[in-house]
Amino acid sequence: MPGYDVTAHSAAKPSVVFGLLADCTTWPTWSPIDTAEIVDGEEPEGVGTIRVFRTGRNVSRERIVEMAPDRHIGYVIESGALLDYRGDILLSRTVDGGTDIRWRATFRPKTPGTGWFWRLVLTNFMRRCAQGLAAHAESVERTTRRTT
Repeated sequence: MPGYDVTAHSAAKPSVVFGLLADCTTWPTWSPIDTAEIVDGEEPEGVGTIRVFRTGRNVSRERIVEMAPDRHIGYVIESGALLDYRGDILLSRTVDGGTDIRWRATFRPKTPGTGWFWRLVLTNFMRRCAQGLAAHAESVERTTRRTT
């Protein structure tokens, strides 16, 4: 089954990185996503929350299926361009107190034979998400330190 697996490192603590991931309203700030909203579920976001992300004309509806604060968010896409999509964002504290971000997923394309295309597109897109998340978390942590 096709998929992707990208990584990034942030000097920010896992709690800061996780806080951004668990609040979809922040995603347009640090990722290529245009809009993000909760369409079913309560805040704070948790298992069962359904979120809709829009990037250009592409719309995906995802449901959070696993959540371990400061460590993991697992999600499935309920509608969009792919089938059987399962994504996991794994956070691990590093020796320097920062966070390693691993963002991976497997999926099945709706159109047979296009798995290579989706792997290429999603690897590049998700790498931008992971790198943007890492950088923005650092900025948020710096700002928080200055104001406390």
